[in-house]
Amino acid sequence: MHRRQEVTVKVAWDRVLNLTLWVLQCLLALVFLYSGASKFSPHGIFWIELFAKIGIGQWFRYFTGSLEVICAVLLLITRTSAIAAALLACTMAGAILTHIFTLRDGYAAVFPAFFLLILMAVAWRRRLGLAR
Repeated sequence: MHRRQEVTVKVAWDRVLNLTLWVLQCLLALVFLYSGASKFSPHGIFWIELFAKIGIGQWFRYFTGSLEVICAVLLLITRTSAIAAALLACTMAGAILTHIFTLRDGYAAVFPAFFLLILMAVAWRRRLGLAR
């Protein structure tokens, strides 16, 4: 009887964790869909100026926006969610490094760091889920 209760509790926690991950993935998808799409706007002066300060060129703004939009969609597909989260985590790591070393604005690195932590958790857990 004791073993049966352990299995029931484990299954319940797995369901809670899975539901929590899906909620996080949906929220992340919305954030990155919005953020990525806003990089394409010719009226998005913030993004134009930010990528001008980075110094790589405006093509990089389009590349980053495309990557964010594509990965936002892929986050919502079970088979690709781990890869999408890992790609977005790499993007956020790049954003953190850019804010610290190129833009010299460490405080602005907090925002991508927050998303990096969540993306790493999603990528890690979904990677384990794919192995089953």
